[in-house]
Amino acid sequence: MSPTVEPDGAVLAGLGVDPGRADLTVVQFSTAFCGPCRATRARLRQLQATRPGLVLVEVDAESHLDAVRALGVDRTPTLLYLDRSGRLVGRSSGAPRPAELAAVVDAHVPAPASRVERGA
Repeated sequence: MSPTVEPDGAVLAGLGVDPGRADLTVVQFSTAFCGPCRATRARLRQLQATRPGLVLVEVDAESHLDAVRALGVDRTPTLLYLDRSGRLVGRSSGAPRPAELAAVVDAHVPAPASRVERGA
């Protein structure tokens, strides 16, 4: 996974991507019958459950061919990782390993502080 050329903000906005509302926005391009896409989506949702600063935007690649071409998506899943300013901080093609995915999220989205139980 490595950053590449900045994606076109207008194309991303047309897909409903608003990076300003999260510490990290992950845009996942998938297809309906892609097994690695489903596995990646499930991992991201698990991370999202414990990271309120993480937003996942799922894009059906087959329904958005113009955006796929404009953003250079050539396989699924393809993930674009955007910081709050909309800057591309990473990109991956194919299913990332769980540890790689967690590392990207951990680098940009703070884990919630563990709750300390208060004594009576």
